Amino acid sequence: MKKITAFLLSLLMLLGVFAPATATTVQAKSSENIKATYTLKKNKKKIAKKTITLKENATVTDGLKKGWKVNDKGGFITAIDGHKQNNKKKIYWTFTVNGKQVNVSADKKKLHNKDKVVFKLSKYNG
Repeated sequence: MKKITAFLLSLLMLLGVFAPATATTVQAKSSENIKATYTLKKNKKKIAKKTITLKENATVTDGLKKGWKVNDKGGFITAIDGHKQNNKKKIYWTFTVNGKQVNVSADKKKLHNKDKVVFKLSKYNG
């Protein structure tokens, strides 16, 4: 009877139905970091530039807030480090990513590695 039990146990182990307890390592997918370069301009004058390291899927706002003191309303940037919009004078913060105007708010625009973000505080002539 012992030989039959040992044989069945060996057969089950061979087939993978039964296996002795072993330690298994599960490796969680590590989140990748990305870098984005931010440039701030007031009219045509550069007032700041920083390269910010962020988590994958970060937004333009995430990086901006990591580098500067930011005020925003409804996803739109209203002030950066004390440089405020002026609605009466039609002076607003606008931004581009990789030289292209973005048509969503900064809190919705996802960044990718090596993106170049430029924020500009200037008069809107529209």
